[in-house]
Amino acid sequence: MRSASADPTTRERIRDAAVLRFARDGFGASVRSIATDAGVSPALVIHHFGSKDELHAECDEAVLAEIRKAKNESIDELAAGQSILHRFAAADEYAPMLGYVLRSLQNGGPVGQTFIEQMIEDAVGYTKHGVEAGLVKPSRDEPARARYLVLSALGMLMLEITLRPPEDPADLGAIVRDFLTTSYFPMIELYTQGFFTTRRMLDEYLLYVPDPPQDTATEPASD
Repeated sequence: MRSASADPTTRERIRDAAVLRFARDGFGASVRSIATDAGVSPALVIHHFGSKDELHAECDEAVLAEIRKAKNESIDELAAGQSILHRFAAADEYAPMLGYVLRSLQNGGPVGQTFIEQMIEDAVGYTKHGVEAGLVKPSRDEPARARYLVLSALGMLMLEITLRPPEDPADLGAIVRDFLTTSYFPMIELYTQGFFTTRRMLDEYLLYVPDPPQDTATEPASD
């Protein structure tokens, strides 16, 4: 996690330490361990956040904001004709966010579900940004597409870790590097080139399904 300023406040330092500790150990991590990571006392953690649940909620907000920021910056860079390969080189920087997201998936329950639903809602926003920038084809049902993209990406990550668990689960950077090595090329190829050579399947399917709500549909780009 990157704090908003070069000299983070004590509250930001505690929050960033909590994101990393939750990512490594899960949400059962103790306030004491977070305080030790942040270089403060457990009492100071409670002073700033009131409870571990409130700290968890603020970590959720910070991680979601960082994901939104990274996605929108990537879209802006691509729209400006810039390369985003530098983001791959800095993959370890995003490792705590990825670990945190995976822990939220594993944790489940109302809090985890709320976190994932917010990820999907945010994806609708930055996908719309991509459409407006001319980088992403519009969809007949933008929320449905965003949900599919988020859940399929997260499901792929969960399967990768379940089937090929890292030697050290706390090594979040290794998880990110393994994911980039095995998954990014086929994912980018699929998104940029497509899969089918004809749209016949879509046309046939549209004959049997109702139109999406008008406030979610945009006119798809013609091929």
